[in-house]
Amino acid sequence: MYFEKIESFISRLGYSISYKDEQEGILCIENESDGVKNLIVGVVPPILILEQFIFTLKSDDKDILKSLLIKNRDIIHGAFVLDEKGEKVIFRYTMQIENLDMNEFEGALNSLGLLLSEYYE
Repeated sequence: MYFEKIESFISRLGYSISYKDEQEGILCIENESDGVKNLIVGVVPPILILEQFIFTLKSDDKDILKSLLIKNRDIIHGAFVLDEKGEKVIFRYTMQIENLDMNEFEGALNSLGLLLSEYYE
């Protein structure tokens, strides 16, 4: 039920689905015009998880890590996180799925698009 709902939101918002596995609750979506590429959408009731790879850390650069933590304070619903190895910077956004509507989902994607444009370099 939730998977189909999210898939419908994605299609209606003009994003393309490059991969989906309903059994695992995973979609991979993109919209090049918004800078969103290979965004992982995890449908894991009671939450929805959006994860976007941002960049790979070349070293444990204290200034980069510090700037990401400072930026986390400005981000309302998501956050920059590191993968299990501490090498990849990922933006992660989680939402309650039960009452999620298309406007809220679109807002999350727009927020991500703005963030990506800020960190494009």
